[in-house]
Amino acid sequence: MGSPPQDLKYSGERSYLEVGEHTEVREYVTANLATEPEATTRIGSRCLLMAYAHVAHNCQIGDHVVLANAVQMAGYVTIDDWAIVGGGTVIHQFVRVGRHSMIGGGSRIPQDIAPFVRAAGSPPRLAGINTVGLERRGFSPEAVAALQRAYKILFRGQLTVEQAVGELRASLGTVPEVETLARFAETSARGLTR
Repeated sequence: MGSPPQDLKYSGERSYLEVGEHTEVREYVTANLATEPEATTRIGSRCLLMAYAHVAHNCQIGDHVVLANAVQMAGYVTIDDWAIVGGGTVIHQFVRVGRHSMIGGGSRIPQDIAPFVRAAGSPPRLAGINTVGLERRGFSPEAVAALQRAYKILFRGQLTVEQAVGELRASLGTVPEVETLARFAETSARGLTR
């Protein structure tokens, strides 16, 4: 924990690794310092990092995140609250993984994974809304149903991301979870896994 970043730009300046309360770090996990001076790699509270997981420089991990055995993150990855990443998954640099999403083991993630969805594979394929996880975390049936409708618009329709986001806001814009999904989609820099 707190080893130098695996980044050729790093030249020994002071940087940080921050780990939140009640986070469990298992055998042989590595988590690197940030590359830039005074920057921080962050791991949130109440996370579980299983054996051989790697958190690279400048990654930002939210609260209640689970990284299963041998998850390998490149630099600058962001994983939002309550996401679960299956064992042996590799995540490309600058990728974002949305809140309450679930990634199956052995996946290769080169683009953003939207909030609330399930994905797996190499290349990854989406498998619907993470309904079981959302129900376990107390999401209302109405919110889950709205997310399922939003999923069809964004991921199963023939619309561009921009068009789909407009449709989400026009038809389901009063649902906060749908707005979270829309905002994530429109701000994706690496592109959405669709």
